[in-house]
Amino acid sequence: MEETILKKARQTLTNYLEENKCRKTPERFAILDAVYAIDGHFTLEQLGQRMEQDNFRVSKATLYNAINLFMKLRLVVRHHFQQTTMYEACFNDDYQCHQICTVCGKVMELPGNMLSDMIAATKLRRFHPLGGSMYIYGVCSTCQAKITRQRGKKRISKMNNNPKNEQRKS
Repeated sequence: MEETILKKARQTLTNYLEENKCRKTPERFAILDAVYAIDGHFTLEQLGQRMEQDNFRVSKATLYNAINLFMKLRLVVRHHFQQTTMYEACFNDDYQCHQICTVCGKVMELPGNMLSDMIAATKLRRFHPLGGSMYIYGVCSTCQAKITRQRGKKRISKMNNNPKNEQRKS
């Protein structure tokens, strides 16, 4: 992630903490740095592991509270992918589009400009959109190929075990 984006995110956090007379703890800033160092989506467990790798141990409660604060400040966005909750750094107010495979759970991010163009073309009454996410569920090409191979094997197996085929062979 760009250094300038991280600086802006840190400044947003600092401004909020000062305005609301909250403590500027090193844990909050270390967690923010770790979030912006991760490229893409992550779980709270993965974030905790990243913090430990950086020799900065924090409790799950501290991680949870920090992530909730970052979501409030729009520094992090939460995604619900099938049975997993994942997070992603999102300083810029933009749109995100995700393809999610319902077989293997793989998540692929698509360019958001397509979605932002659609939103811009939509007339929204008395509403100013700041960002958004779209989820497209389906089957990825890898899983589709596996399914096709399995169907082919079943068809061949069925043909080999069919008594009518045995009579034809004789």
